[in-house]
Amino acid sequence: MKTITKIFATSLTAIALLTTTNLKAQTMSTSDASMTSSGMAFKVGAGINGGLFPSGSEMDYGYGADIRLQYDLSKNVSVTASGGYTKLKWKNSPLNFEFIPLMGGVKAYVADGFYINPALGTGLAIKDGANMNFIYSGGVGYEWKSGLDIGAKYEGYVNNSASDLYFMKTGQINLRIGYNFKL
Repeated sequence: MKTITKIFATSLTAIALLTTTNLKAQTMSTSDASMTSSGMAFKVGAGINGGLFPSGSEMDYGYGADIRLQYDLSKNVSVTASGGYTKLKWKNSPLNFEFIPLMGGVKAYVADGFYINPALGTGLAIKDGANMNFIYSGGVGYEWKSGLDIGAKYEGYVNNSASDLYFMKTGQINLRIGYNFKL
């Protein structure tokens, strides 16, 4: 797939997700309204992140930005979907690996504001000839009532051997700072 097609498809998906969250097929009953006030709601957030790789990795550091959609199933459990941009910098090389991560996960609040956030997904390589097969992550964080969200995670990458920019498996320790808005 060409780079422009990937960027267009990702943008179109994000726009569709963000514009359809307010559509309602039925009116809300009293019990539905009380569920929304008790924590069941959509949130959208934007964040920036940066990370470092372990000393044995062929990568040096990474950074990026993301947009995250979150649906609160209950007061303590949410499902998440996110997309964005990530750039990984090779050690001792001018090459960079850029991709669009598409992730789905669960956000479980274990105490007031504190959460764990495992996620799985894939990355769409921006450069032709580069492939990314699988991304996995697990992390912890804190979300303030104001919407500020700070988290730390391990994010692992497993690449396809057919990629021009080949690395079998690597991962980074990553810090994310974001802000969430209730819809």
